[in-house]
Amino acid sequence: MSTVNILSLPFRNSTHISLSDSIQQYISKKYDQHPDMFRHDLDVIDSLRRDAVNVHEAHPSGIKKLQTYAGQLVWMGGKFPIDIGADFTWYPALGYHTEHPLVQNNLKYELMNILYNLAALYSQLAISSNRSNTDGLKTAASWFSQAAGVLTHMKKEVLPELRMANPPDDMDDATLESLIQLLLAQSQECFWQKAAMDSYKDASIAKLAARVSDLYSLAGEAAMKSEAISSAWIHHMSAKHHHFAAAAQYRAACDCLEKRKYGEEVARLSDAAACVNEGLRECKGGYLSKAVVDDLYGLKKRVDEDLKRAEKDNDMIYLQIVPPKSELKVLDRANMAVARIPPQVAKPYEYFGDHAEFGPALFTKLVPFAVHVAVSIYEERRDRMVNNNIIAELETMTGKLHEILSSLDLPGSLQALEKPLGLPGTLVQHAEEIRQADALNRLQRGFADIEKLCAGDRAVFEEGKALLAAEEQEDLRFRLKHGTQRWTRPASREDASPNGGAKLWNQASEIDGYFASSTSSDGVVREKFAAVRETLEILAGPDRGILDYIPNSRRNEIPETLKPALGRLRGAYNDVMRLESRRRKRVEALKARARADDIKPDILTETARLERTYPSTPIVSAHFEDFFEKRLDSLYESDVEAVEKEAADQEKILADVQRANREFESQKRTVGGNAEREKALQRLDNAYYKYKEIVNNVEVGRKFYNDLSRIVEQFRNQARQWVNGRRKDARSLEDEISMPLLASLSMNPGPMQSSQSYQAQAQPGQSYQQPSGNSYYMSSPQQQQPLRQTVHSPPAEAHIHSWADNIPPQQPKPMPPVANIETTWMPGMGIKFAPSPAGGANPQGGNAAPAKGTWEPGNGIRFG
Repeated sequence: MSTVNILSLPFRNSTHISLSDSIQQYISKKYDQHPDMFRHDLDVIDSLRRDAVNVHEAHPSGIKKLQTYAGQLVWMGGKFPIDIGADFTWYPALGYHTEHPLVQNNLKYELMNILYNLAALYSQLAISSNRSNTDGLKTAASWFSQAAGVLTHMKKEVLPELRMANPPDDMDDATLESLIQLLLAQSQECFWQKAAMDSYKDASIAKLAARVSDLYSLAGEAAMKSEAISSAWIHHMSAKHHHFAAAAQYRAACDCLEKRKYGEEVARLSDAAACVNEGLRECKGGYLSKAVVDDLYGLKKRVDEDLKRAEKDNDMIYLQIVPPKSELKVLDRANMAVARIPPQVAKPYEYFGDHAEFGPALFTKLVPFAVHVAVSIYEERRDRMVNNNIIAELETMTGKLHEILSSLDLPGSLQALEKPLGLPGTLVQHAEEIRQADALNRLQRGFADIEKLCAGDRAVFEEGKALLAAEEQEDLRFRLKHGTQRWTRPASREDASPNGGAKLWNQASEIDGYFASSTSSDGVVREKFAAVRETLEILAGPDRGILDYIPNSRRNEIPETLKPALGRLRGAYNDVMRLESRRRKRVEALKARARADDIKPDILTETARLERTYPSTPIVSAHFEDFFEKRLDSLYESDVEAVEKEAADQEKILADVQRANREFESQKRTVGGNAEREKALQRLDNAYYKYKEIVNNVEVGRKFYNDLSRIVEQFRNQARQWVNGRRKDARSLEDEISMPLLASLSMNPGPMQSSQSYQAQAQPGQSYQQPSGNSYYMSSPQQQQPLRQTVHSPPAEAHIHSWADNIPPQQPKPMPPVANIETTWMPGMGIKFAPSPAGGANPQGGNAAPAKGTWEPGNGIRFG
């Protein structure tokens, strides 16, 4: 930096990892293909990464290595998810934490680092170009433009897909924007230098210089928002901004001189002098390189000489009015620097092939990850259509059907007459099904599973909620400690960032609602079970128990007058049973067809078609939307339409049953019947269908809590990540608040301290009060070095100003003048104690002679 007046980006460094091992493990776990099919590709990807991360020299051969590996990473993004299981370790190149690596399981993070190093390589190639001739300047400008283009591509295309709550400090939005503007400024500076070298007109050179100044200003503004851009770089950008503002006005003044606008010439030269003086202010602190400082002083010399000459000529000869700066026309800008994204970076798919620049794309035979996602989306959509739109509707209709039959006391009233003794055949079938299913234990296990799943989900949820509550308390404590004016970050529940506190607290409220709703539903299901439990126990028991439960009828024969009505009701009821049986078979066939619906072969064919049609477009699941719609319509639309027909058929059959039942009940009242047997049979039949309903409810509950487990786990992970980020931000903000104001830190001695030494004499019985700072500054011919003196009394605590304080900085009070020291103390002279002033009191009360020899404790302390 000391020998050049422009900057280049340093490389980021990485450690070696075996990317192929992570890919191999991922293929083994997540894909149906064997990893040995890709042995060659696995070797190649390791070789490409090794070559890319070892590019640390400014040589054009490194461009292809970085571009090829970056292109393969982009291609792999369509084959694998972003978190493939490889821990990429990279060290920052800028900022104050370059010794602390950041490790991320993130393919986009790896791509960001490779592209950053590509931009760094372009910038270093520009620095190494021979800028002493026009061809070298054109080459350097081109390198800078491509470096800015790569960073622009990172900022717009890669950074939004990084999926990191806190991107690296030297690759966040503000830092990238600053570096882009810096590289464009340096590219524009090359065009300006070429124009000056080729002796362009002063007006043209002024336009180029004005644009250079603008770009450096934009770079500096963005750098102030970055945590990674160093103070030296910010001072460099500011100095260059003022330098080229002065250079633009100087060239504009030269153009005014040529056009005989002598008054405007003086005004522009005055502005140029003011700008170059502003630039020289940046020299304080030693942040600028010697080349930049020399450029400023060289320009200042030329401007001062021309201003002196122009003022003299105008005052004595031309006598033109010198316009104020506010009336000067703003200089036009000529922009030559453009961020040019290399096509290998913008469209890497066009450079894959057997004889292409990047070679063949890797893992081409591997089914893209987007296809696996698309298969999952299709299966979820298919299951939702089959279960919700078809099966659930049919089950709802069946439930309504049984409710109406139960209200009509069917089939109990029929069975009581048709089978006055023993057990009806349908009841025997229901009892056998209950026994084989081990109904009671099955339901108990189901309730236990639901309770266990609910407890596990709630524990995970409460853990995430506790993290949010703890962070909220910490933020409140810091807010009370530092005050709202200094603790400026948003409150926990008001953080509107992606996956921030506002979103997480809203999610917590939604999940609380899920638990409240599910707990209520679980209670309803348990109440259903409690209501039929005793009846189910009878059905699950032996036939003798059922016979004892059902009273026998005293009438063994059906009256002749009742037989016609009974026959019509039995026929209508059998139609209901046939409808239910047909519906049950339809549901079973639909479930079997859905299980056999394997979309993978067809979707692979569709993927191949898309890759042939759009070779440069990565495959994403959204590309299969039309394919999904057509397939679902062709396979299941007829079943959706059949639901409406089922509803119409059920309404017709139920109307027939209700009409036949009214006639049957009317006839039955004339002949009488066994009401107790009817009710017992009906209770057993209702218990059987209620059992089927509860089994379905338990399965729905189990599926609900399994789905909820993914939601609460994601909530907990997001909460943990956000809380860790907030705690890191809190530490940084507290460190910033604790820093003293720069204005309160005096790094140089005051004028009286620098010119005079301090003498003080401690009187007996009095303690010596130290000046602020606990150090004295003594003059020396070369520089002023602090001489620290140790005293027995504890040093006074330094007062630290908060960043938010509006109290003006307290400067040390000037010390009273004292007698001049005849000779300046030097380290080789030793320490001499001066005699007491006249009239000074010794401990005994008399005048003391100058002390000689070894100091005694009883003689007091004298400062010379």
